[in-house]
Amino acid sequence: MRDILSEDDPQVESVARLIARATPDIIALQGIDYDHDLMAARALVQRISAHGHDLPHVFALRPNTGMTTGLDLDGDGRKGRPRDAQGYGTFAGQGGMAVLSRFPVVTEDVRDFSDILWRDMPEALLRLEDGTPLLPDRVKKVQRLSTVGHWVVPVRIEDQTLRLLTFHASPPVFDGPEDRNGRRNHDEIVFWPKYLDGAFGDRPEPHFVLAGDANLDPVDGAGRKAAIRWLLADGRMTDPKPMRPAGVAQGDEHDGDPRLDTVDWPGPDPGSLRVSYVLPSADLEVLNAGIVTDGMNASVEDASRHGLVWVDLLLK
Repeated sequence: MRDILSEDDPQVESVARLIARATPDIIALQGIDYDHDLMAARALVQRISAHGHDLPHVFALRPNTGMTTGLDLDGDGRKGRPRDAQGYGTFAGQGGMAVLSRFPVVTEDVRDFSDILWRDMPEALLRLEDGTPLLPDRVKKVQRLSTVGHWVVPVRIEDQTLRLLTFHASPPVFDGPEDRNGRRNHDEIVFWPKYLDGAFGDRPEPHFVLAGDANLDPVDGAGRKAAIRWLLADGRMTDPKPMRPAGVAQGDEHDGDPRLDTVDWPGPDPGSLRVSYVLPSADLEVLNAGIVTDGMNASVEDASRHGLVWVDLLLK
């Protein structure tokens, strides 16, 4: 909030300028801290407006990041530390999500799946290869699936409704040989095909767009690739394969097309990866797609290591 209100913070101004240049109708913004009255998100909207683009409708829910559990989840003998929260966070609401839109959000029809327990996910990867439980019972009783959240946010566009499915999955690293984070990342991504199957209630009506940070590349980097490959192959959605005008592969090994990479982490590992996705439902016509980068199609490091992934759609 302090940085946004200063109106001269380099990162904030780069973010606002980049979003204004992209002129999105709806954006699933990742990594913005949550506060109850959405003061920070609304202040950011004002900075975007100052750079020439209005997004008057703001929506966010409390994320799982930094949400206390009262348990020692990481087994270090201490409670109340960042790794003991539902999602990693040094304070409640750190690194949440927000939806910014030119069109009104139908708040009464929002569906929030962020409180679903990991153990209640169908076919959850909660057992090791030898059958040993990944989590002790005391943890399974409280551990949520979502690191940040899983939301279905309806947006009213004239006489039609577009449902935005958004999430931000855990990075599949920073753990041990049990691969706790890798397993959670897998199940957070697989949640969406299960949701489309009806595993969590009514299926979404047309039209919808899945947009978020899966923290998983289908080819390169760490993680259980089957999850994101399953999602990208789901015939109920289209993968427009947004590309940046130029891509430079970072890392010792890079097998995917670097033009698809949405983030540039320092090399050689993990380097450049495709981790952010915008996947429209198959009933929507894709007109164009790409990745906005700052400056002359170079790095977006002033705003974020992550590029802004965009897709132009035609509502039929």
